[in-house]
Order: sequence, then C-alpha cells, then structure tokens
Amino acid sequence: MMDMDADAFEALVVDELDQLPDEMVDGLDNVIFVVEDRSEDGEDLLGLYDGLALTERGRYGMGELPDRIIVYRESHLARCETESELRDEVHTTLVHEIAHFYGIDDERLHELGWA
Repeated sequence: MMDMDADAFEALVVDELDQLPDEMVDGLDNVIFVVEDRSEDGEDLLGLYDGLALTERGRYGMGELPDRIIVYRESHLARCETESELRDEVHTTLVHEIAHFYGIDDERLHELGWA
C-alpha cells in the first residue's frame, strides 16, 4: 500500500488526465473531474461516472448540473505499491469512467481490457 497525500494524488490524476488522447477528452461536455478519499457508500470503488451517458440523452443543454467523474484516492493507494503502478491504475480508471460517459458499459469494457 502506498502513502500519498490528497494534493499529490490530485496532481497525479491531473497529470494522467493531461496525457489522455485529445480525441478522448475533447468530447467531454459539461463534465468535471473530482478526487475524493473514498466512496460515500463504503464500496471499494476506484472511480465512478455520475451522470447520464451520451447514448442515453435526449435533449441536453442549458441548466444541467455537470456530470462527474470521481477518482477515489484511498482505493487506488490500497491497490498499488509503486508510483508507476498507481499511474497505470489511475490511467485505467480515467479511461474506464470516460468510456461510461460515451455510453460504453462494463461488459464491453471487459472485452476491451479496460475493466
């Protein structure tokens, strides 16, 4: 298990987000990224997409609260022993949750190797 404070972990998440391909992040409209210590419901989640996938939206426009992609610090640190492992896990989590925004479900993510 790694030890990393919240500020350093958030900086790592931002760095990994900046390294994702433009074609993956350019379509993210009205989405914010949030880092939290742990899931509110106590589940051992690495991340969560909280919103309505593009494939499920009818009319979407003015006044909606932003969708959120949440990355959980403590779950990541518990699974990783090195910063390299942590970066890989955060990268996978970001791709996984962004895929949910685009309407890709867990079954398809498993097929693609991202779950």
